[in-house]
Amino acid sequence: MRVLVTGASGQLGSEVVRCLRGIRMDVRGVNREDFDVRDVDAVHAAVAEAQPDAIVHCAAYTDIRRAETEPELCAEVNAMGTLNMARAALRANSKLLYVSTARVFPGEGAVPYEPTDRPAAKTVYGLSKAQGEEAIRGLMTRYFILRTSWLYSEASPRLRELTRLAAEGRAVTAMEDMIASPTWAPDLARLIADMLRTERYGTYHAAGEGACTPAGFAQMAVQLLGSRSQVRPEAPAHMPLNGRLDCRALEQAGFRRLPSWEESLSGCLSGQM
Repeated sequence: MRVLVTGASGQLGSEVVRCLRGIRMDVRGVNREDFDVRDVDAVHAAVAEAQPDAIVHCAAYTDIRRAETEPELCAEVNAMGTLNMARAALRANSKLLYVSTARVFPGEGAVPYEPTDRPAAKTVYGLSKAQGEEAIRGLMTRYFILRTSWLYSEASPRLRELTRLAAEGRAVTAMEDMIASPTWAPDLARLIADMLRTERYGTYHAAGEGACTPAGFAQMAVQLLGSRSQVRPEAPAHMPLNGRLDCRALEQAGFRRLPSWEESLSGCLSGQM
């Protein structure tokens, strides 16, 4: 299978490329330097050249706070850019996997969101990702929409800062008012690899099993690292508070659910423990 991965240098895209090459797929990873997803002609040319059987669309505008001051740019990349990818996938007869987010939901209440729940984003970023989803649904039948939450990897700036502070025994600050399921990028990459080898199309939720606050995540990391650093509360972020996702549809479709967030965090930090 030939696979084109956009956003290949990002924390998820790089893991997807590594995972797919590990199972001997023919993978081409592309980034902004190769083409701009906002440029419809460049997108069509790149996809026509690659002739992929599948496209994994990881490229996105992901700076959630900055998006509030750059709504047009965010929408151009996440909504129009995804529409361009969907059109190119159709022309090349490629299946498309689009990585979306729990932030398409309003983040209210205390119940995990299901794939069938109606998006009602309260942030510019969440709205742009929901618009990307609709662009795909409006054009394609051979697609996977994969919503996730709190994606992290060893390269995540926030996790690197946390481990540095823990190593120095300094206090770590983290929010206590948000709750979601941290998702380790290699876990999600393995699921993406499994999905691409099927025709079980649809919208899915995938995140680490269980849920925690950012403070709970930081406290677990500090403990795993054997540090005595204190975790102190951070000022509220004024963001949606409930990012939990109901992932049962994965099992119902025959896919394996992701490991618990605690198990994955331990695996992520194992080289530093």
